[in-house]
Amino acid sequence: MTSSPDFRLALVGAGRMGRHHLRALTGNPTVAVTAVVDPVPAARAVVAGTGLPAYASVEDLLAETTPDGLLVTAPTGRHGALVAAAAKAGLPVLCEKPAGLTADDARVAGRVAASAGVPFQVAYWRRFVPALRELRERIAAGELGEILFVAALQWDGEPPGAAFRTGSGGIFVDMGVHEFDQVQWLTGQRVVRVCGQAAGPVTDPAVRGHDVDSAQALLGLSGGATALVSLGRHHPGGDMASVEVFGTRDHVRLTFLDPADGDATMYAALARQAEDFVDLVRTGRSTGAGTADAAAVLDAAYQASAAVAVRGGTEPDR
Repeated sequence: MTSSPDFRLALVGAGRMGRHHLRALTGNPTVAVTAVVDPVPAARAVVAGTGLPAYASVEDLLAETTPDGLLVTAPTGRHGALVAAAAKAGLPVLCEKPAGLTADDARVAGRVAASAGVPFQVAYWRRFVPALRELRERIAAGELGEILFVAALQWDGEPPGAAFRTGSGGIFVDMGVHEFDQVQWLTGQRVVRVCGQAAGPVTDPAVRGHDVDSAQALLGLSGGATALVSLGRHHPGGDMASVEVFGTRDHVRLTFLDPADGDATMYAALARQAEDFVDLVRTGRSTGAGTADAAAVLDAAYQASAAVAVRGGTEPDR
């Protein structure tokens, strides 16, 4: 990857994930966040305390300076409009997952960027975790034999706020897209069938009818394997994520996000992802996710969400 230290990103969205990116890139020799955009005055005030200039809108940012790219970490429902604003300004975009609430949203965002001739990458940071990359290489080399089953789990320490959950598309869209992408990326197989089931109860009355606290999806994959995606918003030990792969020759169990390690794995992967984005901008090469990946993941997430809704999983407790 390039070692040039002068690639300047404007971070658009100073919420929880935006702050994670900001921390992950602090001191990075390749890419730096040099400005922040957020329409919420309180969020801008927090950023001002870091010494970074903060703006209320992309238009305000561009009236004073032109960064080398935009890192979009705003709420999912705003992804499309922000990608369009970046494309209009000719700015490359690294957009947080899932790049829209639906697969069509992601496809439109990708087309808008492509029409403007600007690089566009979707931020699925797990693709930059060394242990997962090694597992993917072992699967591709046939070391595990024919893949029979994959179990991908993500359980967060505690739920996010109701304001986020009611506009995020639900647990399969705001959390599960990581697992759907991971399963397809690791195995090289597409999701072709989806069944879903939610668990109860929903502990926050404000999100009943919009979201659930735990849900599972059983996937059929194009190569004949099956996969389980397990999601939960209550893991008292802290955020965790793991994957387990069963093949005809070998088996691997990997906990790559461990509460004992805090966010170190994620921060390292976020930094590698940003460096990869710089490579995309400067060389056209990337190992990150693109439009087709984002759309395929959202297709699967939508099917899982629909399956849960049909079974009453997003309805208020009775």
